Amino acid sequence: MNNPSDFGFGTQIRKSPFFDATVRWGAKDFSVYNHMYIPRDFGNPEENFWNLVNTAILCDVAVERQVEVTGPDAAEFVQRLTPRNLSTMAVGQCKYILITNADGGILNDPILLRLAENHFWISLADSDILLWAQGVAVNSGLDVTLREPDVSPLQLQGPRSTDVMVSLFGPEIQQLKYYWLTRVELDGFELVVSRTGWSSEVGYEIYLQDGSRGGELWDKIMAAGQPYDLKPGHTSSIRRIEGGMLSYHADADNQTNPFELGLDRLVDLEMDADFIGKSALKAISATGVKRKQVGLIIGGDPLTGPNTTFWPVLKDGKTVGKVTSAVYSPRLEKNIALAMVATPCAELDLPLSVDTSTEVRPAMVTRTPFYDPKKRITSASL
Repeated sequence: MNNPSDFGFGTQIRKSPFFDATVRWGAKDFSVYNHMYIPRDFGNPEENFWNLVNTAILCDVAVERQVEVTGPDAAEFVQRLTPRNLSTMAVGQCKYILITNADGGILNDPILLRLAENHFWISLADSDILLWAQGVAVNSGLDVTLREPDVSPLQLQGPRSTDVMVSLFGPEIQQLKYYWLTRVELDGFELVVSRTGWSSEVGYEIYLQDGSRGGELWDKIMAAGQPYDLKPGHTSSIRRIEGGMLSYHADADNQTNPFELGLDRLVDLEMDADFIGKSALKAISATGVKRKQVGLIIGGDPLTGPNTTFWPVLKDGKTVGKVTSAVYSPRLEKNIALAMVATPCAELDLPLSVDTSTEVRPAMVTRTPFYDPKKRITSASL
């Protein structure tokens, strides 16, 4: 068992309400995300992957900080942040959105939760969107209140996750639809549960609203999951790349626009509502993009881990792009990658090569997602 005091870079990096529990349950290494520690190692990452796809894992994702937006103009304000049309978003619904700057660049790709008519949570990827939103609000003329609430999510993901949820909350939890939320009570915990997650598997996010009780909630879920072989785990790079899911700062940043990522469905240039970046995105849509995200199959021996730098993508010896995320998939028995390449090099089955810094490997353009391309796993009715 590890000692929580073994981990630390100083008080400027925050620990989640579940931090001590994850250490007790075997977390061996952490990285920093949204100025907080996130567990990255509970042992072999391939074992973590198989636990996820075969049974279920519980992950501390309290680093997905919430920006809470309330007030009479909350809905109008949230729409101003994103190019996705929110006009039909119902109370209790969740949506994957992009937050764009004036140039159409992506600042974050969070999940938006609508808890009430004028009450939203923006569940963040890794960037300081609270500061951005506060800056937007100053000059917006809208009546809104912005804050970071005492809310910390856990992810319960995998094919047995529903069994664990039924054990905790009863059979009615099975009625929760994909990308919807509900409020539940569990032994004095007031929780928000959504059927979402960063895994490409069936799963749930459980939002704790009392940071003093993190260890208690973690242990309660793990106990309920023991009959279903629930394991403590961490977000799986293997599974999320298989599913073509983005990792902000790796696969997208403020120099990346939605059209380069093939996320046109998240941009409504025809809606009446204005949003930041609308003019820029109209211009980009009209002229087209010079680069596109593609999937790659990379040849050679299995990669020993995810890439930690952007590997150059080559065609005829010339750099035409970069690998943003790469990993070996033990299920597919292939090295798979997401890459951003010049538009002429985005053709399916086009042979390219990748410079991993130790060797140049052959590669070929392919479709994404690499596994379950129609997203049947996550969107299927339970």
